[in-house]
Amino acid sequence: MNSPELKERFLIEAQAAAYAEFVGKSLPTGYHWGIARGEYTPMIQLPQLGGFAVLAPYSNFTGKGPVPVGSLQGVTAYGAFDMAGNVREWCSNETPKGRLIRGGAWGDNTYMFDSLSQAPAMDRSAKNGFRCALYPEPEKISGSAFQMIKSLGLPLIEETTDYAKQKPVPDPIFRVYKEQFSYDKTDLKARLESRKESPEWSLEKVSFDAAYDGERVIAWLFLPKNAAPPFQTVIYMGGDAPVFQRSSQDIENYYEVPMFFSFLVKNGRAVLYPLYKGFFERGNDALIGVIETNWASHQWREVLIQQVKDLRRSIDYLETRPDIDCRKLAFEGMSFGSVLGPVILAVEDRFKASILLAGGFGLFGGQGLPEVNQVNYVSRVKTPTLMLNGKYDSFLPPETSSKPMFDLLGTPAEHKRQIYYETDHIPPVNEFIKETLAWLDKYLGPVGR
Repeated sequence: MNSPELKERFLIEAQAAAYAEFVGKSLPTGYHWGIARGEYTPMIQLPQLGGFAVLAPYSNFTGKGPVPVGSLQGVTAYGAFDMAGNVREWCSNETPKGRLIRGGAWGDNTYMFDSLSQAPAMDRSAKNGFRCALYPEPEKISGSAFQMIKSLGLPLIEETTDYAKQKPVPDPIFRVYKEQFSYDKTDLKARLESRKESPEWSLEKVSFDAAYDGERVIAWLFLPKNAAPPFQTVIYMGGDAPVFQRSSQDIENYYEVPMFFSFLVKNGRAVLYPLYKGFFERGNDALIGVIETNWASHQWREVLIQQVKDLRRSIDYLETRPDIDCRKLAFEGMSFGSVLGPVILAVEDRFKASILLAGGFGLFGGQGLPEVNQVNYVSRVKTPTLMLNGKYDSFLPPETSSKPMFDLLGTPAEHKRQIYYETDHIPPVNEFIKETLAWLDKYLGPVGR
């Protein structure tokens, strides 16, 4: 299954299936593809052993295109190369919007290796590829393995929820909910922990007192070298992969940095990446369960409140720095961070613009308790907001998740925009870079040189 000649590009599903048949094989079912990647082995199943992220450092997720099969060290327990990243791979099962495709590709989030995705059967994306499977005794395989897959991946949203019909709580109740995120603005006791220099930026690791429990917030501040201070600044909240990692050392090499915000620094804007409660060294195994499995729990409510306080406290820190223009702050949320966007933007009014990349209603375990339910916050958002989504997103489908969020967003119509792309969870990199920079230029103004 891992021979170089069996992985091709620019092929629609029918061409991939035809080639497999020509060589006496077939496309794998999603079930058998999962077996080959080690889906049922402890190494993949258990976060404490690395989980799906164990192969990411040895696979092609951050490249600008595919690399030759077998040229990297990412190999599964069954000896299959490049199942994580490089190109995503057609499987034989039908899905609601096309065909099953697995593994993720260069330019995708690492957790796409862990997820089921879909694409139209005629899709010719440069990210598409395939590998062949040989079934010695196909008659012994259960027919269910070949059936249409109606529900993709984790039960990330409650399909029965019609968000468009849900009503937010009245203003007096919302004021009580909003008060959960308030805190005493005590001395930050800020400290510079380290500083690195590169040709493109200065990278500072800073820390300051959290708003709760005597904890310290760690944050990484990227300062551009091609612009003059005070800098416009974007605060970033990304995906949930840091929940499974225990160190942010060498953060500049963490895949989200080059993929989702290094372009902002190269464009002349500063970026602050706080380590929110539960992320990197501020996490533990117990918090993995809280964040990843049950958003309807009281524990998740407490973690969300702490994460939002971390973000607000981060703005307090930026306000102490003369090299930051706090009149020109923006929020960028990606996936997990984008899903939390309505709550953040409804309680924090210091942002002048926001970009929500691959966001929508729902996620792990559904809506959450009323006091942290996105529906009770989204109509209170007034920040100019750009939403960028994929048409075939199986995590947060347009019809039930991302489109209802945009429609209910309280931002005036002339100051909000949503764009859909012919992709799954993450829009094309070049496209979201172009749209993000244009949005920031519009609402923060051009970068000072």
